[in-house]
Amino acid sequence: MASCSDVLELGPGEGRAYDLGRMRAVFKADHGESGDRYAVSEWWLEPHCTGPGAHSHAANEEIFYVLAGTASFLVGETWRSLSKGGFLRIPAGVTHDFVNRSDAPVGLLNVFLPGGFEEMMPSIVQWFADNPQAAPGD
Repeated sequence: MASCSDVLELGPGEGRAYDLGRMRAVFKADHGESGDRYAVSEWWLEPHCTGPGAHSHAANEEIFYVLAGTASFLVGETWRSLSKGGFLRIPAGVTHDFVNRSDAPVGLLNVFLPGGFEEMMPSIVQWFADNPQAAPGD
């Protein structure tokens, strides 16, 4: 049975941060806090920033909630645009991606079910370090 000592509280910007060049991820809760049941993270994209690239997860659902700006999401073969307050659930096995095509920053809340996603972050950070995105006008 859980107790009050098991409550997790983090302030704005707190969590495990990962710098991906023009994109930043902040993990609020993952395997250590959830026993791999879920992962919760924020993703922040600078203007005109591509995301992680089209991909799918064989056994994981993803939930996205737009915190700021307007994000473009690839779902299957269709792109859709979601503004602040927009919600999207991606079932396991569905190809997806997210990008910021706008002139303003985009913030996304992501829930990954089941968890364990953070374990992949060091290799993802390394990939982005090896393949940096150009800023607009570069």
